[in-house]
Amino acid sequence: MSDGTATATAAERSERTGTSFDIDWVRRNGVFVALGLLLLANVFLTDNFVSTGTLRLQLVQVAPVVIVALGMALVIGTEGIDLSVGAVMALAAALIPLYVGYGSVGAIAIGLVAGAVVGLIAGVLVGVVGVQPIVATLGLMVAIRGVANLFGGEIKSITEPGLVSLGTGDVAGVPYVVVIAALVSLVVWLVVRRSTYGRQLVAVGGNKLAAQLAGLPVRRVLVTTYVVSGLLAAMAGILLAARSQASDPTKLGQLIELSAITAVVIGGTPLSGGQVRILGTIAGALLMQLITATLIFHDIPDSTAQIVQAVIVIAAVYVQLGRGKARRS
Repeated sequence: MSDGTATATAAERSERTGTSFDIDWVRRNGVFVALGLLLLANVFLTDNFVSTGTLRLQLVQVAPVVIVALGMALVIGTEGIDLSVGAVMALAAALIPLYVGYGSVGAIAIGLVAGAVVGLIAGVLVGVVGVQPIVATLGLMVAIRGVANLFGGEIKSITEPGLVSLGTGDVAGVPYVVVIAALVSLVVWLVVRRSTYGRQLVAVGGNKLAAQLAGLPVRRVLVTTYVVSGLLAAMAGILLAARSQASDPTKLGQLIELSAITAVVIGGTPLSGGQVRILGTIAGALLMQLITATLIFHDIPDSTAQIVQAVIVIAAVYVQLGRGKARRS
């Protein structure tokens, strides 16, 4: 009797483990499956989808989102959020025409420094002062957008050859903006996976109090993370301005924080922190770009794409909550 009971119990445990594994696999890799299925559907259902021009256009459009989303993934990995990224993009782009007299390199450097400074302010508010991330970055989102409009004013054209080439040029047929996004992705992946800072970031996001008790530099990690997020947002803003050859501080970067958060969430990085999925974030950005493009290809209004995006975010958060419950049980 006892042997039969033990066998039944083992079988039930095995069945539960197998089911849990399958569900966990879907949660971790669903974004890649969805991306693959959507690509396959477009190959058969969308006219002229399989072309170099279409691929180039989609990659160019998603590149700034990928860069911003990578910074957002680091912040969310610390159990934070950065709502100021869109405003930082606008600020960096607004500064470019003002300092283009220093050359393209000088103007880009000033834009990047501005992004890093905003990130530093956010990091100090969150990591040192102790302000909640959503409150600190929401305040900065409003303030920095105002500063961008103060500096930039009306729309300004960007005609400096170096900047125009950065936005429209390519190397071996691959646009510079795509190459830069790929290099940033590689660097961020290496930092998260191979560096001491990456391990500390995950530890801080997993349990801040335990990280403090273990002697980890929690404040420094938080400040550094927000600085990196601001720097990447500024980079994305500069690339977007260079590609459009114009700086519009009112509209540039609007709502990109939502696109970045969406990419991170559906890519598998939990909002509770303690984990950063770089490849998942990139796949999430690509998936959202492809969903939008698919709807446009089939003459579906952009407002519908926004509704679809909202539904996907809610579904991804729900899946994460289920994953958290499964881990606790």
